[in-house]
Amino acid sequence: MKYFETRYSQDPRRTVVWKQITSYLSRWITPDATVLELGGGYCDFINNVKAKEKHVVDITPNVKKYAATDVHAHVADVRTFTLNQKFDIVFASNLLEHFTDEDLEKIMKNVSHLLKPGGQLILLQPNYRYATKEYFDDYTHKKIFSHISLCDFLATQEFTVKTCKPKFLPLSFKSSKLPAPGWLVWLYLHSPLKPFAKQMLVVAINEKNN
Repeated sequence: MKYFETRYSQDPRRTVVWKQITSYLSRWITPDATVLELGGGYCDFINNVKAKEKHVVDITPNVKKYAATDVHAHVADVRTFTLNQKFDIVFASNLLEHFTDEDLEKIMKNVSHLLKPGGQLILLQPNYRYATKEYFDDYTHKKIFSHISLCDFLATQEFTVKTCKPKFLPLSFKSSKLPAPGWLVWLYLHSPLKPFAKQMLVVAINEKNN
């Protein structure tokens, strides 16, 4: 897809930053967990997470190129992807804003089916409340979410929000002033002050008994 060449090209800083993000998120992910990433792209999260079993799904065949050897890579559409397996964790970063309301219903139905009852959905999303000027610089954005509307949407899908951080990360690597050295990224993630933060973090529990 041309999108990966123009808007979402590979960036060497990504690996450094994602190692720290994944380490931060590990408080919700036990080493014996089964983890699925939706729309994994360059696989920066799934390659770094420590878990018993790791899967990633993306519509682009390149996902198999970037997935580590211990990751099961699936080339499929997240709206229709199915697997005869239940996961402890489903993770997605900058994914839901690319879909229509109808598509989001399909995705969430899939997520509910793929998650164990009581399993956790971890989302990183642009927060429109803090990113109004840049939000539609990405021409593939179709849906607006703030931390309020995302939590409300998850509630309609029978998820209980456990954690919501309205300002967690800068919006993108292109506009980000987040420094690349790992220790500085660690400091940023653990600091109560979040300059340039326009992405939110939401962790929600699947309440459906599938």
